[in-house]
Amino acid sequence: MYANFIKVILDFCTALVILILLSPVFIFVFLALTIANNGQPFFYQIRPGKNEKLFKIVKFRTMNNKRDDNGTLLPDAKRLTFIGKLVRKTSLDELPQLFNILKFEMSLVGPRPLLPEYLPLYTLEQKKRHLVKPGITGLAQVRGRNQMLFSERLKNDIFYVENQSFILDLKIIFETIYTVFFKSKNVVLGQTVDEVDDLGLSRNLDSNHFKTKK
Repeated sequence: MYANFIKVILDFCTALVILILLSPVFIFVFLALTIANNGQPFFYQIRPGKNEKLFKIVKFRTMNNKRDDNGTLLPDAKRLTFIGKLVRKTSLDELPQLFNILKFEMSLVGPRPLLPEYLPLYTLEQKKRHLVKPGITGLAQVRGRNQMLFSERLKNDIFYVENQSFILDLKIIFETIYTVFFKSKNVVLGQTVDEVDDLGLSRNLDSNHFKTKK
């Protein structure tokens, strides 16, 4: 009842209210990133949603496309713009995903959507994270944000799926607000996937891609 009906209504109404209340902030960030990123303030990427259905997630673009002399993209830490760092630390880069909620593709709270290429690499237990809509924030994000190892992220995602409730969602939302306002200084930006991927998902992905190309 809660997950399939009440939560959907609450998500839609809350996302609409937040967009209206934060519209001045949205417009300011939009204009600042438009200038910083040569007219490209948004970043789009295909991600798996509920029941592994693919959708296009939207975020504010916080990195430029600078490359080295060989044409290879520079590391994330070197491509973060000044305004991009501020936007990321305050999690404002996720703000456009409110439109994903209005399109019923995402929820306020749920497992963060990862790459679709990871889907065949998950165990049956790990695939449970796709039994619910992905969220703008989630249990893993308030417990460790971008510094949590993949194995712990997936455990937290599965715990959320198996214990989803209004009280748990409310707790995660309040913890998210607290984290954004009082812990943003502790956020580490520019980490590589390898630093937190203790499951080797990215390495297996690269290996499978190489075999396919070969």
